[in-house]
Amino acid sequence: MSAAQTTNTYPNQAIRMVVPYPPGGPTDITARVVAAEMSKTIGQSVVIDNRPGASGMIGSEMVTKSTPDGYTLLANASIHVINPSVYPDMRFDAIKDFTPITQLAQVPLVLVVPANSPIKSVKDLVEYAKANPGKVNFGSAGSASAQHLAGESFKIAAGIQMQHIPYKGSAPALTDLAGGQLQLMFDSMPSATPMINSGKLRAIAVTTTARAKARPDLPTIAESGFPGFDISTWYAYWAPKGTPADIIEKLATSAAQALKNPEVIAKYEAMGAEPVGSTPAQFAAYVESEAKKWNDIVKKSGAKLD
Repeated sequence: MSAAQTTNTYPNQAIRMVVPYPPGGPTDITARVVAAEMSKTIGQSVVIDNRPGASGMIGSEMVTKSTPDGYTLLANASIHVINPSVYPDMRFDAIKDFTPITQLAQVPLVLVVPANSPIKSVKDLVEYAKANPGKVNFGSAGSASAQHLAGESFKIAAGIQMQHIPYKGSAPALTDLAGGQLQLMFDSMPSATPMINSGKLRAIAVTTTARAKARPDLPTIAESGFPGFDISTWYAYWAPKGTPADIIEKLATSAAQALKNPEVIAKYEAMGAEPVGSTPAQFAAYVESEAKKWNDIVKKSGAKLD
């Protein structure tokens, strides 16, 4: 089949977008908003299929085994290129077994604590942790996630003790945090925002060097006594290796159009996510550079699997 014929006939059925985390987490939210808009422009439904587990690897591996015809895609976060630095025996190659489609968004992480916590600043957190060794637990969306590595990096930078508690996604971790089972969490802005807005959680600071556009009132960790502290996460779409280039281009174009829609932009901004919409070539280069960056962070932070 020629490229022109492929483009003209694709898609002629619903597209399955595998999200390797539970509903309600940041990967799910950012993917779902764009998928809904793509369904309008691409001519077929783009259906979210949540397949959580193993730090996103169960759903990701499923996609590698799918027919590369553009009907099974992966929506994942930066953990996609973090996992290889932490898991020595992965059953797939996070770069070689996928074709990058587009980066959806860049997102700062936000340090959150329960609403009734005595911790109201980064300084408070450091003092509390030093006064309560062995009693500070921080949650994450899973071992080796950006949330996990942010916590490990801060622990080392601040010289404090914190115990990492991994969850199968951000949503259940946030629930336990609001309930007081955890003392803090570095979470993606999109998933933490609803609980911050409802008053269940208190936002303390963001992990990027610049203040977040969505919450300019929040200080950065860098300006709170830790110069150079800079961690963010991102979300993207991939297809299985071997998916025809014209289909990849069509998907990327549709996603980019969705990311320019004022309603999508408004939803992303409300979540604290900044739309990107890169080309497949741009995203492929970004994936390569990010894999190296996160590998360096894993080594420097000393992060281990729990």
